[in-house]
Amino acid sequence: MNATPTTPPIDGAALLDEVEAFHRRFNIFPREAAYVAVVLWDAHAHLMDCFDSTARLAFLSPEPGSGKSRALEIVETVVPRALTTVNSSANALFRLVDTPEGRPTILFDEIDTVFGPKAGDNEPVRGFLNSGYRRSGKMHRCVGDGANQTVQPFSSFCAVAMAGLGSLPDTILTRSVIIRMRKRAPNESVESYRQRLNEKEGFALRDRLAEWADSVRDSVKDAWPEMPDGINDRPADVWEPLLAVADAAGGHWPERARAACVELVNAAQDNDEASLGVRLLTDLRDAVFCGAERLPTAVILERLLAMDDAPWADLDDRPLNSRGLAKFLGQYVTPGNKPIKPRGIRISSGTPKGYYAEDLTDAWTRYCPPPPPRSATSATAATLQVRGGESVADSATAIRHTPPETATPLFSVAG
Repeated sequence: MNATPTTPPIDGAALLDEVEAFHRRFNIFPREAAYVAVVLWDAHAHLMDCFDSTARLAFLSPEPGSGKSRALEIVETVVPRALTTVNSSANALFRLVDTPEGRPTILFDEIDTVFGPKAGDNEPVRGFLNSGYRRSGKMHRCVGDGANQTVQPFSSFCAVAMAGLGSLPDTILTRSVIIRMRKRAPNESVESYRQRLNEKEGFALRDRLAEWADSVRDSVKDAWPEMPDGINDRPADVWEPLLAVADAAGGHWPERARAACVELVNAAQDNDEASLGVRLLTDLRDAVFCGAERLPTAVILERLLAMDDAPWADLDDRPLNSRGLAKFLGQYVTPGNKPIKPRGIRISSGTPKGYYAEDLTDAWTRYCPPPPPRSATSATAATLQVRGGESVADSATAIRHTPPETATPLFSVAG
């Protein structure tokens, strides 16, 4: 009796190598780690039922013509049930996810039309993208007619890749693997992508990825991949499914995946436009207070607005003012767990409102990166004239060091 021939198992590492080679034919990514992350993301989309969370994949660039849409186009050919959209509503998106046909992989091109400066209010879409990062993510809507309506939960959990100009809301960035695309240099070239010819190659890879995913599904479902040192909290949630895929593939992928994880997480922290609140706290610590115990609001604003590389002089086409400063800082609390608020500061000419360093120390410790090394002149490096030849830096030094009975500068302490 002849034995029934068996199909040899798919070599996961070799298959991921082929998917990487396919991407390299049509896109030049800004760093080698990006190829690793994108390939693992492609594969994880075939195993969504195994994970508690899913990374968003974000191709972003400051200028058009940087290969973002092409990258999304290649991803489209190798992921399951790809659905490309531009500017869809939240209602349409969650209904697409919660369908009998199965969970789609949503590819959101021109995401800047949703979250750009002229996009208007798109909080429902942001809510969809944020909630769908977790398996438990759901959106509730009323269904039915007239008085016969009921509240129905719709799942929003699905893999989402995005491409667009500029940046994204912080809540989405922290849930994303970020690939910051750039224009090709004159000495860089790629193969022209022709959909009728090349998408068939991508579809063949997609089908093999699906077959391989079925063969490792049980082991991936029970996997708890080891995280690299320093990767925890939200970055760990983002990378856990990608590392699980790498471990299942074997070969050189587990090592490459962890190296890529560390590199891209660090790059996101270095390059990410931190939330304006964190940026404000950091600027207050490093460029405004510089060791001063307290400063009037007028001094704080003048120094912030004089920072050439900061956004404070042009927030929504207007400079930061005292109300905006209070609104930003009111989100954070003092060491006594009370909202940071302006307080009176007694000076020789009155009691203007201002802020005390002691109120900001807890927020500085919790939210800001480590301070840069201080030089001997850092506290007075930025000399801004206030009036009568006195400077903001001189005034801040006076508040910090001058005894009340001998204080003479503009902001000297009266008592």
